[in-house]
Amino acid sequence: MERKTKTNDWLKKFNLSHPLVIAGPCSAETEEQVLKIANQLKKTDVTVYRAGIWKPRTRPGNFEGVGSIGLKWLQRVKKETELLTATEVANKDHVKLALDHDIDVLWIGARSTVSPFIVQEIADSLNGTDKIVLVKNPVNPDLSLWLGAIERLQSANITRLGLIHRGFSSQGKSKYRNNPEWQIAIETKNKFPDIPIICDPSHISGRRDLIFDLSQMALDLNFDGLMIETHIDPDNAWSDAAQQVTPNRLIQIMKDLKMRNTTIEQKDYVNELDNLRTQIDIADQNLLQILGERMRISDSIGKLKKKNNVAVLQNKRWNEILGKMVLDGENHGLSEEFVLKLFKAIHQESINHQEKEIVK
Repeated sequence: MERKTKTNDWLKKFNLSHPLVIAGPCSAETEEQVLKIANQLKKTDVTVYRAGIWKPRTRPGNFEGVGSIGLKWLQRVKKETELLTATEVANKDHVKLALDHDIDVLWIGARSTVSPFIVQEIADSLNGTDKIVLVKNPVNPDLSLWLGAIERLQSANITRLGLIHRGFSSQGKSKYRNNPEWQIAIETKNKFPDIPIICDPSHISGRRDLIFDLSQMALDLNFDGLMIETHIDPDNAWSDAAQQVTPNRLIQIMKDLKMRNTTIEQKDYVNELDNLRTQIDIADQNLLQILGERMRISDSIGKLKKKNNVAVLQNKRWNEILGKMVLDGENHGLSEEFVLKLFKAIHQESINHQEKEIVK
């Protein structure tokens, strides 16, 4: 596949004809495992080999990484395959050890990005480094924390920066492990247009069968690269087994991804149009999710009305909602006619849901 990536200086120096690919296991488990995966990736689109050395787990008792011994394994990877190496750092001690072992790419994880104190400690430890530093979005959908992390690193004279979009935790029901919330990634990229943005479909999906579609979506949105967890035996991985793919599957994913093929004259127009259409697709998906949540609330209202023997239709409440939505719609550039049609349809669907609960 061929694609000219829009990128800043550090990514341009790779001179890639395809998106940047960072791949490797969620966790370094054994030296044999690390080297075997690396050797299967060395003649692929992969430029950077990733492996978690320290694993900050949500709850104690889970595998928390092999520790600094794994950095020596990554040194062997670089020597034997010439792949660049990457790992996550969560404090100044991790930073020192990673730098001592000449790790090429350090990333700050989602659990660390939520804490300005941790980010500042890491920034101070990396002050002036020429290493590539990538920042994952915070685990919760807080744009300011992500922006703030980048700003702290910039203030520490770190110029080779990148963003990693790995999705956001949500208490709501979703097919994803972490909801993409693409609009947050898009807004962050708009704030820092010269900083490359990389998608981590493994952590967004939590399932290997969704990785291809998420990767395609990211490239349609002009992301600069992908970070995909790759393991020789994914089902028996020591962490995040369900979201890792084999090296062969990674190779096939990269072959199957669709790249834009346009003439030079049309390129800017088609790229922008495809980008906008992809954003519409995302907005439509968000609308359906919100409507689904609204109808689940209507189901609960139906159950409550049944329990208290109350009629489904409450005209006073409905008229109040309709009037308010028309006014709010004007503030969003929506015509009164459209808002009335939309909310009448929503109201009818809500009535249908409540009636189903009543007759149960």
